[in-house]
Amino acid sequence: MAAHRKRKQRRLTGPVGRTAATLALAGAATATALDGPAHAEPRLTPAQVKAKVDTLYEQAEATTERYNGAKEKADDARAALTELRDEATRRTERLTTSRNALGSIAAAQYRAGGLDPAVQLVLSSKPGRFLEGAALAERAGARQAHAIAGIRKELAEIATLRAQADGKLVDLRARQSELARHKSAIQRKLDAAQRLLDRLTAPQRAEYDQQGGTTGAQAGRPTAHGPQAAPDSRAAAAVAYAYGAIGKPYVWGATGPGSFDCSGLTQAAWRSAGVSLPRTTYTQINSGPRIPRSQLAPGDLVFFFSGISHVGLYVGGGQMIHAPRPGAAVRIAPIDQMPFAGAARPA
Repeated sequence: MAAHRKRKQRRLTGPVGRTAATLALAGAATATALDGPAHAEPRLTPAQVKAKVDTLYEQAEATTERYNGAKEKADDARAALTELRDEATRRTERLTTSRNALGSIAAAQYRAGGLDPAVQLVLSSKPGRFLEGAALAERAGARQAHAIAGIRKELAEIATLRAQADGKLVDLRARQSELARHKSAIQRKLDAAQRLLDRLTAPQRAEYDQQGGTTGAQAGRPTAHGPQAAPDSRAAAAVAYAYGAIGKPYVWGATGPGSFDCSGLTQAAWRSAGVSLPRTTYTQINSGPRIPRSQLAPGDLVFFFSGISHVGLYVGGGQMIHAPRPGAAVRIAPIDQMPFAGAARPA
């Protein structure tokens, strides 16, 4: 049987070859057109870049507030777990002491228990003293029964404490997983915002960084609508603290004194006045009576966006002090800069 030979491919030359090459190049160009631009990021104007960055920062801040809430719950769970474990340790130490005491009673009874009490009475040279001793022994028996009951109760309570601690440990681990998810989501949004900002020229970036009010170096007490006094000494103290924070950087999750996020700033300001606020924007809005925009006074908390994801401290004259976003310092800004969602006066 004759062997099959592989047919030798002929090179195309002349007009036929040129036509084939042209078709091949056209096909490659078509493939590049389909694959390349489909994956390329669209060209954005500076205004579009800024709008997208604003949206990403708003989303990151909303996630930051969820992170703050989860961290607060994780801290509570950790504190409760520590308290339960400490109490279980104290109970275990008391249990050991009770067991040792019970063991001493049992050993004494064993040493004296070789003769029947009636025989001991007959043989005793001092029956009266023996009878007194027997009464003491009877009372010792009652104490022993009481000690046993106490040990049983202590064991049950220790088991309950340990079960509660196990539950708190599960809760803590769930909160820690939630924190990790929020942290990852925040970082993704901040990274996306940074990639967009990198498209801007230096002057465009400087303009964006100035957006949202004057910087700490330029900020002064607002005078557009005249000075406005705080309603009480506590509000005045909170406002004074906020003024002292101007120029300090925004850092998500921070509560001062060197850096803040938005709710961390308002919490720290009112804490300086002796008032404890919740950690998050969506809980701070319930920290006191709601105040109409027309009745705002210095020290009031002003909230923004439909999700109550941003907060500032009103200082009068239509102005607030707030921690705006990553890359921006604490500053004074007009409250009409963002969609107003409500106000509360801490009580």
